Amino acid sequence: MILGKVVGTVVATRKDERLVGYKLMVVQPINEDKKPIGQSVIAIDTVGAGIGEIVIYTKGSGARKAANKPDSPIDVAIVAIVDNIDVYKDIT
Repeated sequence: MILGKVVGTVVATRKDERLVGYKLMVVQPINEDKKPIGQSVIAIDTVGAGIGEIVIYTKGSGARKAANKPDSPIDVAIVAIVDNIDVYKDIT
């Protein structure tokens, strides 16, 4: 699972029928300090996330399982909305 921030939406009126009914979101991967890392991805939203929210997303078969669509073309799915991140840097 990966941390990300929802930065936009995608509207596609013509799409694979197995994607009908899903909201498509643009998600920017972030690190634990909420700094952007890597390329943004397009994910289906399984939890009702909104723009600006920090989310957890998953890729591959985990994304298809989260959407309960094992035979779909889904590669990335938002699976949680993050309430808080606590990272303890000093492990000594």
